[in-house]
Amino acid sequence: MSVYLLKRLLEMIPTLFGITLISFFIIHLAPGKPTDIFTELNPKITPEAREKLERYYGLDKPIVVQYGIWLKRIVRLDFGESFSSDHRPVMDKIWDAKKPLIERRLFVTFLINVLSMAVILAIAIPLGIFSATHQNTLYDKITTTAVFIGFAMPSFWLALLLMILFGVHLHWLPISQLKSMNYGSLSLPGQIGDLARHLILPIFVSAFTGLAADSRFMRSSMLEVIRQDYVTVARAKGLPERLVIYRHAFRNALLPIITLVGLSVGSLVGGSVIFENIFGIPGMGQLFYMSVMTRDYPTVMGILTIGAILTLMGNLLADLGYMLADPRIRAR
Repeated sequence: MSVYLLKRLLEMIPTLFGITLISFFIIHLAPGKPTDIFTELNPKITPEAREKLERYYGLDKPIVVQYGIWLKRIVRLDFGESFSSDHRPVMDKIWDAKKPLIERRLFVTFLINVLSMAVILAIAIPLGIFSATHQNTLYDKITTTAVFIGFAMPSFWLALLLMILFGVHLHWLPISQLKSMNYGSLSLPGQIGDLARHLILPIFVSAFTGLAADSRFMRSSMLEVIRQDYVTVARAKGLPERLVIYRHAFRNALLPIITLVGLSVGSLVGGSVIFENIFGIPGMGQLFYMSVMTRDYPTVMGILTIGAILTLMGNLLADLGYMLADPRIRAR
């Protein structure tokens, strides 16, 4: 096991290098420069001042040299300084140690996505199993229709509808930020309740599409497994149906879900861009969007690198999940 883990970790290094290389060049191929943010609205800016700004940010060097400088910093776990007006280190913007834990962007995004993933697995797995074991019944047809609606419904449109219904008309839930203005004056149970009320809509929107996909995959996988010979033999022995499904068929049917969970680890950042901006949540997705709009190359590359590392780690966790779920893979 340790040799396998070491081998996989070493294989991640060239993959991560390739991802960062392609991302760096694509970012610089985008039209415009970071200095345009400071110069476009100033008609009195001179060409000499533009060149001075480009030298200050290192944009006057060839793109290969810029990537080499950035790569040297990454080896030292330094993402550089932001191009924004505050010139803060990128890691300081992502993980601001001076702020409370609940206000740090990386923690906020991680919390919302982990909770939404837990909701997805807690609902999608039983839903898919029950739908597979009751194929072609009224329940199966209803869930199939609901799943296709979930696939077709844009998440931003659903978020706006929920905000109008529960926030504007019913006044049941807040529609922006992570906490109320009087959060600091509340007791600990009150703060937890206030945070929970703010997280309900973002978590639901984040989990809705994933819930539809995972339940459908679980249903298809379970339908394939329960038709296998060993399941038929288990039933012929007189084992209870519940034991046949949840002890003999469930582990093999779980493999596609393990794949989806591993892939979803990498989307902890990218999948948060839409709903974090809609709900005004100060997380990594919102920071990524603002950095792209302002052409803040170091911050964009820092977030992309973190996303790439999470994706590679998610694939490794999926492989380990295969080994735990299927003894045949461990034997190989």
